[in-house]
Amino acid sequence: MSDSESVEKNGIEVSNEYVENGTNKLIVKCKFCGSKMLDKKSGTFVKQEKDLPLMQQETGKDAEVQNEKVNEFYHVENMYTFENIGFTHTVDNYKYLSCADCDAGPVGYYDMNTKHSFVALSRINHA
Repeated sequence: MSDSESVEKNGIEVSNEYVENGTNKLIVKCKFCGSKMLDKKSGTFVKQEKDLPLMQQETGKDAEVQNEKVNEFYHVENMYTFENIGFTHTVDNYKYLSCADCDAGPVGYYDMNTKHSFVALSRINHA
């Protein structure tokens, strides 16, 4: 099987490039500074839809927070699994995740109800 093929796990099509046996195959790093956020096999791949604020917002006194729909995440059950991650103040029962070194984010979110974190695949690099 080549790296670009997809596999189906629990009825969900998963890109084999970054996911192996349902977890992250590679180290997860910050897109901007390269800081390591997660070790290999630390997050479980999940598909769910969530609105996250854009990493770069339009500025101006009347500018509203802009969001985008993200649907591929690594689920991390324990916040202490992270190597380098920052948490924002609570907003609507969520904390947003950012790089602890360069503050780039949000790269995902932390659910205050479940105490679980979700890192968006589209907002990180794999190495």
